[in-house]
Amino acid sequence: MVSCSRYRRSMVLSVFLIIIVGILALSNRSEHAPAVALLQDQYPLLWDRVHTFNGQGGAWYLPPTWSQPLTRPRNILEAARVAVHASNFTDPDRHIAHSNIPLIVHQTWGTRHIDTWSEGLRRSTEKWLQYVVDGNMAYFLWEDDGMLQLIDNCAPEFHGPYSSLASMVEKTDVFRIIVAKCIGGIYGDLDAEPLKSPDKWIVPEDILPWMDPETGVLYNSTKPVGAIFGIEADCPPDGDTCWRMGYANSVQLTQWSFASRREHPLLREYLNKFMDELQTIASQSGETLESQAAQAKLQALDPLTLTGPEAVTRAAQNWLEGLAGLRWNALTGLQDGGKSKVVDDVLILPITGFSPGRGRYGNMGSKPTTDPTARLVHHAQGSWKKFDLVVEFGKFCRTFLGLCENWSKVPHQT
Repeated sequence: MVSCSRYRRSMVLSVFLIIIVGILALSNRSEHAPAVALLQDQYPLLWDRVHTFNGQGGAWYLPPTWSQPLTRPRNILEAARVAVHASNFTDPDRHIAHSNIPLIVHQTWGTRHIDTWSEGLRRSTEKWLQYVVDGNMAYFLWEDDGMLQLIDNCAPEFHGPYSSLASMVEKTDVFRIIVAKCIGGIYGDLDAEPLKSPDKWIVPEDILPWMDPETGVLYNSTKPVGAIFGIEADCPPDGDTCWRMGYANSVQLTQWSFASRREHPLLREYLNKFMDELQTIASQSGETLESQAAQAKLQALDPLTLTGPEAVTRAAQNWLEGLAGLRWNALTGLQDGGKSKVVDDVLILPITGFSPGRGRYGNMGSKPTTDPTARLVHHAQGSWKKFDLVVEFGKFCRTFLGLCENWSKVPHQT
């Protein structure tokens, strides 16, 4: 038990430390953008393919071999149709190796004007584009109006629920699943920097048979990989390590990057669960998500739980447990040095796959960014990563005091 006096001292110290961190964060938060003329030299692909691109709904790049010479899409939706048609061919050069996942990269941002972006976002997106051009892939940067175009055309039943969400963070979470379901391909946050080309994300070692050491069940799928997800958190299932580090699941998936073929049932599982949750909120609030009561409930929900990594993890767990009888914690890499595992046609990468280079605290088996199994590194520079005193206090309180388990982990914003 923590004594009252010790608890008060800890609280005072934690508040003082958080205020200091906040002052430092505010003093260093601004990145002065270079002159626009310099951007063309520093980021030639980003300048040509995004900043100066003239197209409605976002920016896109289609390899010359993917479209007819006289075909010029008028908007991002027409360009997406061209990419879907071209990737339907059995040409292995248009899919990730050992998979039926098309080599189509999707990203989202509010504007294509890169002079408003941070240096980190420009640097990582230029890297994506370098792999795209060199690897004969298609590329889409979806702006807000383009995102709505796709939803209205491909999944109109989601227009209302999508529009009702309390923040753009949640809308982007849902959109990345919808675009993967409708078009297929690779999704990557702008602050997620690829370390190797997506067409090489799967190697033969990743699809070897593996056995659950507790149940003795052997997983030996011979199907082409249809979806790729990476582990974000890999904690011992017993004890409080998981929640003190801010995770809801001992094995939790990330969604700052993933890949999937079109219409993968795991994506449908996510979207079905999302619709069920919003329908429950609507039925409890006068049958409409636009009501004041429903909006208050949506505002109160944690985005990580409603649409983010926790929602992705729930969908994957439900789908794979029901389909293949998977024991979810068998996916851990803590006992086998971090091996990839295929269940049915879903490839689960160890933590190093999409989260390499973690520090000593909270390492969870993460290896350096130079490790051959590292595909991508997340720099956590997204638009939602803003200093929030309440969130930072909750983090300190969980980590060092073992309290505040249910405090929100991300800032609430509109």
